[in-house]
Amino acid sequence: MVHRNAPLAPAGRLILVRRVLSGRPVSHVAKELGVSRQCAHRWVTRFREHGIRALEDRSSRPRRSPSTTSPQLAAALIASRERDRLGRDELARRFAVSPSTASRLIVKAGLPALHELDPVTGTRIRQGRRTRLRYEREQPGDLIHIDVKKLGRIPDGGGWRLNGLGTIEHNIGRKRSVRLGFDYVHVAVDDHSRLAFAQVLPDEKGETCAAFLNNAAAFFTGHGIRIRQVMTDNALNYRNSAAFRSVMESLAATHVLTRPYSPWQNGKAERFNRTLQEGWAYRHAFTSNQERANALAPWLDHYNYDRPHTACKDLPPISRVSPTS
Repeated sequence: MVHRNAPLAPAGRLILVRRVLSGRPVSHVAKELGVSRQCAHRWVTRFREHGIRALEDRSSRPRRSPSTTSPQLAAALIASRERDRLGRDELARRFAVSPSTASRLIVKAGLPALHELDPVTGTRIRQGRRTRLRYEREQPGDLIHIDVKKLGRIPDGGGWRLNGLGTIEHNIGRKRSVRLGFDYVHVAVDDHSRLAFAQVLPDEKGETCAAFLNNAAAFFTGHGIRIRQVMTDNALNYRNSAAFRSVMESLAATHVLTRPYSPWQNGKAERFNRTLQEGWAYRHAFTSNQERANALAPWLDHYNYDRPHTACKDLPPISRVSPTS
């Protein structure tokens, strides 16, 4: 485990220890790595006493939790919530627990909020903020999720991520001629197989989105997949674009829009965007924007054909695509 507020990861702690043990002053090493002298001394001491394994994070969970809510009490509280539809404060008073404990037990049980229920019958009549029903279409091509992820362009030389914060020109915002702008990474993910296609394009206009959909369709067709539905958000470049609509008609596919202000409904594309950033965009310190763009296709091949995917039972997405003759 990694503690959220830890100033150094285990690799950073090992660097600290090695520098101190090489004979350098603790205060100098601590300043270099942005930690206090006390913190540096603590990691050096742990390393000397227990070795390299002592540099890993320790669990903050106590060995004993005598005040933990008993399963019997938790079950009784949840039953009362379902039967009487009481709020957390009333449940806390009835079962002699804190309101935060009552709230935590309600959330853990997956119960809807009271305002989502019919006050007379207790039937859930309103949709919550999150989509609780997980779904997966039966066949590849039944639904393709499409989205756009904006990434800041990389200056030649790598910029501050490669050369350090001291290289930032803080007045660069006043010089319009040197603004780098964004790359628009258009992504398409098959709902069933998780097979993915992506391209770095200069904008997200309707014509560009239409061209991307056409290229994505060619990619999926090459894998024996015919697109039947396409899901996007409510952006005008999808909803009102004649070019995008024309490509949809040529594919004989239907267009599915997510509910406004509900990005989680297009969750498979959103989750792929995160994987894309972690595995490709921010995986290495690229020295130029073109270098990063060139690295996209090899990473996509790895994602589709080699990388295990938990939704595919630890097999790559291509494993869910029927072979074509």
